[in-house]
Amino acid sequence: MRPAAVTVLTRHVALVGFMGAGKTFLGAQAARRIGLPFRDVDREVELSLNTSIASFFATEGEEAFRIREAAHTVSALRDPQPAVLALGGGAVTQKPVRAALRERALTVLLDVDAETAWARVERSDRPLARDRAAFLALHDQRAPLYREVADAVAADVDDVVLAAAGVHVEVGALQRLATLVPGDGPVALVSDPHVAGIHGMDAQLALGARLAETHELPPGEEAKTLAALDRLWQELRLDRHGTIAALGGGCTTDAAGFAAAAFLRGVPWAPVPTSLVAQVDAAVGGKTAIDLPQGKNLVGAFHWPVRTVVDPALLGTLPEAQRREGMAEVVKTGLLAGEPLWELPDPELVRRCGAFKAAVCLRDPLDRGERAILNLGHTFAHALEAGARYSGVTHGQAVALGLLAALRLSGRDTTPVDELLRPAPVPADRELAWEAMQRDKKAVGGELRLVLLGDDGPRWGVPVAAADARRELDALIAG
Repeated sequence: MRPAAVTVLTRHVALVGFMGAGKTFLGAQAARRIGLPFRDVDREVELSLNTSIASFFATEGEEAFRIREAAHTVSALRDPQPAVLALGGGAVTQKPVRAALRERALTVLLDVDAETAWARVERSDRPLARDRAAFLALHDQRAPLYREVADAVAADVDDVVLAAAGVHVEVGALQRLATLVPGDGPVALVSDPHVAGIHGMDAQLALGARLAETHELPPGEEAKTLAALDRLWQELRLDRHGTIAALGGGCTTDAAGFAAAAFLRGVPWAPVPTSLVAQVDAAVGGKTAIDLPQGKNLVGAFHWPVRTVVDPALLGTLPEAQRREGMAEVVKTGLLAGEPLWELPDPELVRRCGAFKAAVCLRDPLDRGERAILNLGHTFAHALEAGARYSGVTHGQAVALGLLAALRLSGRDTTPVDELLRPAPVPADRELAWEAMQRDKKAVGGELRLVLLGDDGPRWGVPVAAADARRELDALIAG
């Protein structure tokens, strides 16, 4: 696999793999998920021949076909409009195609074993699928070429979406950090004292010779302050060839990501989330931010990571209280997806939740529309945190309560939230919370706009009467 990683924000997503890998089927699905056009380049090549590929092989030979295929594939890769491209199985055998993939695409290998591929294509008219032994030998022959050009390997559409977003989910990924952080330049490892004490040494050993410097941010929301960032910026010694690796929970990744966005006017960064909330939500999608006294996340930037390295095994050290914090975001994602994702085991739960958020963020990378659905329940949550003066009410508690309010306003069953999260009213200053809610950045002209669930899925920017919003907010506050 190639050492560098890119995202789909400016490049094609090119699917490569052997015959029968499912490039056309999964490519069409992935294109819909991430909001890009889909091009079946293999089919386009066949249409350009004015005959079938089998007939062209018979009359002109494979070499002539490869020349035509390479020219059409390179032309598709040079199209400035990013798209999901399904390439022919043999396209990577041509040097011009491999060069164009390196230059213009994020390349995802759809891996398929030889016997499965043979079972899928043996009754087709493919000219290279007529003899089983030759087919199996060709599979083995091409395998190194697929690996050479691939930025990622995928087994299903969720894997393709994650790859497009630059997210790598793998149990044990922390041990491969040096190779998973793209490039070969120096790495500055940023963490907080607690996480550094648990995973810091493993991360440092994994980075090996690439580790150039280590830094600590304060734990929790204190990391997301100008004072903490000022200290980090003054300590950093990276140049623009270096990468900041942010090891920790959502506060660490938010703050370190913003530090990377501003330092030297932008250096690459790679979050390595260690908490459930960070793995399924905070570290995915390119949003970075710090807080001001007036509210959370008011200063930030969109700075997409060069890669997000997610190791679900790290959740094994998570205290139960922190796991409950993360489950609020898992339940939110499941409600938005219309699936009980919270029932899945950790590795799959993290992968599926991450893929859902990644797809939404790729469709709306600058948060100008649909991405607002990810704020389901969060307008109430942020108001509660402000009303509690950011003390005594955790983000997970606030989100759980916010989801409860959003479901009630949507006229939906609150059972998933009640049973899984068991939210209880929290102490907060009612007027302070209401003032914060009215200042919410999703408000328009002083009118509250919320994310609610409709019959056809989540809706954003829904006007809600002040009296209804105030009633629901008051119900979330104790006393």
